[in-house]
Amino acid sequence: MDRTDRKILAILAEDSRLTGEQLGDRIGLSPSAAHRRVKALEDSGAILGYRARLSKAARGNPSTVFVQVTLTDQRQATMLAFEEALARTPQIAEAYLMSGPSDYLVKVLVRDDDSYERIHREILSALPGVQRLVSQFTIRTLESGE
Repeated sequence: MDRTDRKILAILAEDSRLTGEQLGDRIGLSPSAAHRRVKALEDSGAILGYRARLSKAARGNPSTVFVQVTLTDQRQATMLAFEEALARTPQIAEAYLMSGPSDYLVKVLVRDDDSYERIHREILSALPGVQRLVSQFTIRTLESGE
């Protein structure tokens, strides 16, 4: 990956809807050369995909809750079962394997028509291997990449 590729990635991170011509103009390449570069970045796995950023209202005005999850143990089978179950849970926006006192930090989106208590009781506490959940509710999002 060279300097031009890094410029392309930075520009596409800001606006992935640019045409090949617009991108080429911004980095000093022809549209076809810009397109070839983007295709190579996609093929290499540097660009994983494209998505629309939706407003909070379009997503059902969700509240964000961060949940620290401690598992019963850190065996590979326990962690894998937990991660696979998380991947099938639509309320989970993001999850991170962490260092420190908890094993995972999970970002939960709670829509207006749902309750966190139900999600906590019926979904999170029922995930395989869960020993402890510590929930923190956001008051306000300062900046969001969503």
